[in-house]
Amino acid sequence: MSKTKLTKRAIEGLSTRDTDYFVFDTELPGFGIRVMPSGKRFFLIQYRRHGRTRRVMLGQFGPLTAELARREALQMLGNVRGGGADPAAQRDLERQSMTVKALGERFLREHVAVRCKPTTQAEYKRSVELFINPFFGNQRARSVTAADVSDLHGTYAHIPYQANRTLGVLSKMMNLAETWGIRDKHSNPCEDIERYPEHKRERFLSAKEMKKLGTVLARSEADGTESPYAVAAYRLLLLTGCRLSEIQKLQWQHVDIDEAQLNLPDSKTGAKTVHLGQAAVEALKKVTRVKGNPYVIVGKVEGGYLTDLQKPWRRIRKAAGLDGVRIHDLRHTFASGGLLVGEGLPVIGKLLGHTQVQTTARYAHLAADPVKAAATRISERLADALG
Repeated sequence: MSKTKLTKRAIEGLSTRDTDYFVFDTELPGFGIRVMPSGKRFFLIQYRRHGRTRRVMLGQFGPLTAELARREALQMLGNVRGGGADPAAQRDLERQSMTVKALGERFLREHVAVRCKPTTQAEYKRSVELFINPFFGNQRARSVTAADVSDLHGTYAHIPYQANRTLGVLSKMMNLAETWGIRDKHSNPCEDIERYPEHKRERFLSAKEMKKLGTVLARSEADGTESPYAVAAYRLLLLTGCRLSEIQKLQWQHVDIDEAQLNLPDSKTGAKTVHLGQAAVEALKKVTRVKGNPYVIVGKVEGGYLTDLQKPWRRIRKAAGLDGVRIHDLRHTFASGGLLVGEGLPVIGKLLGHTQVQTTARYAHLAADPVKAAATRISERLADALG
């Protein structure tokens, strides 16, 4: 623990270490700064009350200047030495009285907005604002019990997938509440709540269904009833196995026709290379480029991508007699197609961009289809021989 006059220049000159450390001011006892290994610096005051050393953070250096921090420290330390209110006790009281709604706001602002991707941010925001806040309202975050969480989970039993996602978001909020001093350590009320069973939807298009889809796509493109870019998107989704966002937001700079691959800088699993079959390459070659627009799937707004692929898909699937088939099922169909032509799960997983074998393993039952077909042919031939 060292001392120096805490000026802007002196603070900027403080080096980082493997662990955080404190530097206190030589002119104002109790006024200091905490230097983190990341390089961030936080002003604080330190004092003793009832035999205990207490610290209260004032703010981060940068947004908060040394002059303003010194002025605030002088006032707070003066109050403490004059027998006034204990700022650390006030801080603890404020933390403990934080409502679930206020905790959700802080969670979205300080954690989700900083650490999560835009799509995840939207999912978390939806869970907080549509499910968690209406249920808990202004209940104190500190007072939430396992029984309360069980009631929340049970309220949405009719939509088990959403109930489980909401439970996961609330659990993360409660873990951070412990880190932030709002709840006691190891008091997460979500830990013992059992999730509802989830049945993954595995819908794959048969050869007959794909022919129907192909006919409708060609007709929609020819008569102009659907955007040619929407039609191209559905073809590419089926022929590449990509996720919707990967094709919807695909830019030409990430397309390498010569190498037959897409070099995606970001995806659900990070940067990845998508290897293209010849049919996918030909589909890309047919897409008309729009000058000044970086996207492959061009939208109505100048320079933007097509933001709504759900509405045209509903029209197309209805015309093809494929009610209930989701856009994501095109990705499943790509995976099933690979297994039906004899490719193994590791290869399929690599094509789909899976990072874990377990994710691809749910398609394993399809690998038996060619064997079953062979068994059928053999048994039928033997049955014919038997008369």
